[in-house]
Amino acid sequence: MARAPLAEPNRPHRTHGIRRAVRALTDRRHRSPRPRPTLSLTYGPRPWARAVGLVAVVLAGAWLGLLVVGDVRAPVGPMNTTMTLRPSLSGGTKINVSPLGALELDSHIAPVRLDVNVDQLDPDRSQALVDHPERISGLQEEIAHDVEHGTLDLAVRSCVAVVSGATALGLAVYRRPRRALAAGGLALSLLAVSGASAYATWNPKSVLEPRFSGLLSSAPSVVGNARSIVTEFDAYQKELARLVTNVTKLYDATSTLPAYSPDPSTIRVLHVSDIHLNPASWKIIASLVEQYKVDVIVDSGDTMDHGTAAENGFLDPIEDLGAPYVWVRGNHDSMVTQRYLERMKNVHVLDDGRAETIAGLRFAGIGDPQFTPDRSVAPGGDASELLAGARLASALRDQQAKGTPADVAIAHEPAAAHETDGTVPLVLCGHLHHQGTKVLKYGTRLRMEGSTGGSGLRAVEGKHPDPIQASILYFDRDNRRLQAWDAIRLGGLGQTTAEVSRHLPEG
Repeated sequence: MARAPLAEPNRPHRTHGIRRAVRALTDRRHRSPRPRPTLSLTYGPRPWARAVGLVAVVLAGAWLGLLVVGDVRAPVGPMNTTMTLRPSLSGGTKINVSPLGALELDSHIAPVRLDVNVDQLDPDRSQALVDHPERISGLQEEIAHDVEHGTLDLAVRSCVAVVSGATALGLAVYRRPRRALAAGGLALSLLAVSGASAYATWNPKSVLEPRFSGLLSSAPSVVGNARSIVTEFDAYQKELARLVTNVTKLYDATSTLPAYSPDPSTIRVLHVSDIHLNPASWKIIASLVEQYKVDVIVDSGDTMDHGTAAENGFLDPIEDLGAPYVWVRGNHDSMVTQRYLERMKNVHVLDDGRAETIAGLRFAGIGDPQFTPDRSVAPGGDASELLAGARLASALRDQQAKGTPADVAIAHEPAAAHETDGTVPLVLCGHLHHQGTKVLKYGTRLRMEGSTGGSGLRAVEGKHPDPIQASILYFDRDNRRLQAWDAIRLGGLGQTTAEVSRHLPEG
């Protein structure tokens, strides 16, 4: 029996499946690949971190560049100097005069400071000045030109050093030329901003108010007398030139520091306060009187600590200090103390608004109404202090009405001193054991002195010893107005630091 033939497969159905598979493969081949996550987006540093890192590299590279090539050796008159730019938080200028010390000037506010190191005198140039003294008259202009040339050279070198240092360090860290160039560009931008800040805050009168440290603190003649610094200086380069000129004379004249040269047009007043039985104060005061050629000493009180009769012998050195002594009572000084001083020669005790003319200035003062030797130092301002200040102000107005106005008022407590506002050009006080000055509402200048005794017996109570402070006030002999003052600050017990800063009245 014959078999029936097998059925033919469904060819159209098979062909359709094959075509569909080929089409799927073709679509997948032309389809865009799925994006793969990159490590830089998932795990890489954030933009702010990269920016901070770049700034750190730029600052480090700029600093290294300044250290390597950022200084200039320049002759300034008969001296050889080294001028350097250094990173700084406050700016300014520091002049190192080895071995005498240093002078600091608030010349500008910028993240860079100008250091000027006076290395040594050039023997040939110094001898030329000795052989031809007529050249001294033109030395200031020569020094001004040298300083200008040196600072211009320093600016160019510092710019190259900063950019090169930042670029080189950027290349070493990132190993990419583009990043290195970015570091150099950022360094140049920072340098431009620093230069603009220094230019905008440039203070040409900063040399009129220098701060001395080291041995130079005892040589204020380096900046000339009070009259000359107010009237003769008009530009920063000339100020610095005169400063270097005077330092040159200091080196050339003697190995010891000269005394402050007397000036017949200026009255010098030494202001002391709050000695508090420190016997070392008398030696310091005597030294200042001799060094500055002081005309009169003003003591605004608290010379004693308990005001007992047993302490009176402490006052005996006052007669040998070499200048008239004007005194007002403090809250640690008793009437026993006051009567003892009234019997001493060359001592002028002022109380209840009494006025006296001493060394060409008219002083008026009042004693502290309180006697509280066991009270800690604290601001006063109670009724008795204000009443004492009002009595002093009334006396000042009466003297002015009689044609004998006071030039300087003296009180111990700042609250009492405030009451004299508008009745006298200057009022001196103490009590708070720190220096300060301000112009009151009606034009009177208040000058508060620190402790010339380093707070006396209290010097060892705190963590750090209190400094010994005093001031030299310069008055014009013609109009009897304050021209300038030097704030003197010496290290306290066990310390040997010294600083003298020059100040000018505002306006």
